[in-house]
Amino acid sequence: MKNMTAKLFRNSTAVAVSVMVLSIALFLGMLYQYFSNQLMTELETETWLVAQGVELNGMDYLTGLNTENRVTWVDTDGTVLYDSQADETAMENHADREEIQQAMTGQSGTARRYSSTLAQQTLYAARRLNDGTVIRVASAQQTVMTLLLSMVQPILIILALSLLISAVLASRMAKRIIRPIVNLDLEHPEDCDTYEELTPLLSRIKHQNDTIQQQLLQLQQKQQEFAALTENMSEGFLLMDRHGHVLSYNKGALNQLGAQAPQGEVNALVLNRSESFRQAVDEVLSGHRSQQMLRLNGRCCQLLANPVMQGEEQMGAVMVLLDVTEQEQREDLRREFTANVSHELKTPLTSISGIAEIMQSGMVKAEDVQGFASDIYQEAQRLIALVEDIIRLSQLDEGAVNMEREDVDLFQLSLEVTKRLESAAQKNDVTIKTMGRSVQVHGVRRVLDEMIYNLCDNAIKYNRRGGTVAVTVGPVEGGVEVSVEDNGIGIPVEDQNRVFERFYRVDKSHSKDISGTGLGLSIVKHGAALHDGRIRLESTPGKGTTVTLLLPQG
Repeated sequence: MKNMTAKLFRNSTAVAVSVMVLSIALFLGMLYQYFSNQLMTELETETWLVAQGVELNGMDYLTGLNTENRVTWVDTDGTVLYDSQADETAMENHADREEIQQAMTGQSGTARRYSSTLAQQTLYAARRLNDGTVIRVASAQQTVMTLLLSMVQPILIILALSLLISAVLASRMAKRIIRPIVNLDLEHPEDCDTYEELTPLLSRIKHQNDTIQQQLLQLQQKQQEFAALTENMSEGFLLMDRHGHVLSYNKGALNQLGAQAPQGEVNALVLNRSESFRQAVDEVLSGHRSQQMLRLNGRCCQLLANPVMQGEEQMGAVMVLLDVTEQEQREDLRREFTANVSHELKTPLTSISGIAEIMQSGMVKAEDVQGFASDIYQEAQRLIALVEDIIRLSQLDEGAVNMEREDVDLFQLSLEVTKRLESAAQKNDVTIKTMGRSVQVHGVRRVLDEMIYNLCDNAIKYNRRGGTVAVTVGPVEGGVEVSVEDNGIGIPVEDQNRVFERFYRVDKSHSKDISGTGLGLSIVKHGAALHDGRIRLESTPGKGTTVTLLLPQG
């Protein structure tokens, strides 16, 4: 009853006060505008009278003038000659004042702005004298505000009466409204004779149980959906209360923790007894975020634990477990690559340094200088080639290579590559040829060129005297292929799965006599991945090797 009365009182009062405030605001605004205009008219009249007095008596008139308004006399250049309420010698130039500029043109100048001298909003009226100087009279708008403020008392009285009337009316209306509602028979709401407006409410009461039952079914469905979602997550999910008891989990969490499904209410520490897991649980239950690494059965798991807060109170904690084994493996490969790079770079640098040291000591005969210089040049070229391949491979790894794609004729590209390698083939007594027909792919021309070049270059280097290299280009089902076949030394079966690894060499002792960086086939592998292609290797030791690039047709 009190609540209904209070609501009715607030609503009725709000309406009454809103209407009153708007009316008063409109009325005061009109009055303010009227009195402001009236004040400006009077100010212009006073300005005319003062101007006439100054025209007749000059400064004597101003010094003997008795007025509440501020009177200012401004010279033709804006210099203040006289001010009734301020020291004119300390006043700034008034040439930029709006009313002064208007008066200088021969018009009656007016303006409204804040006066720094009077420290209040001020009205200005100015008039030009016959000698070109300007008389200005200013009046603060406070007089208008004073008039309006005098009306506050009757307004407050009217407002208080309105509040009193609203309170009485609200009380009576509340009683009349509440009485039929209090007498409702909730056991038989359909038989109640009450307001028509309550019919929807009574219908909802009648079907309350059905609605609640439906909501329960929906809640169960949401719980099932949540359970299905968490169970199908590859990440582990674990929810604990503030005491560390397990509230919810999924199979991913059990798998990564190496635990069995708990029976009943158990503490989270029962699932895994490692130091990292215990530390993560302790930190998160103390209100701090935690991040730990858990290693179990050769797998690496990252634990991310966050407290669940409600205001300032901790309600529990949630833990997400991420399998980062592959990331760790990639990081190991990166470290291995770095170590290999350091070793491969050190070898030619050591050779160059050793030769240079010998030459510096003066132990080299004049006729041997050219040979030593040739060795330095070869080692430097080897170093440059190694650095270029490392950069190229890193670009392919990071996707930083120029990815502008175009339609490339693989047959024509193969002809260009084999032509560039003819001299190298002749030097090794190897015959190289290209067969097939024109096929196009949509790819990065530079990368495709390097892939074919590296395959052909390897086929020449690891061939025998009088051997052959055949490059075959043509369409196949689902795309195109480029096949590079040689009848060279071949690759042992145990090494065929590793030849595309960085710096891997089949015969370390034999490879020292063959120029190369050990990265050519790795570049081929990454280039194929860039073009969504595949590589097929077939090799028989002592008979030869065939490497086939399978690329989607552009």
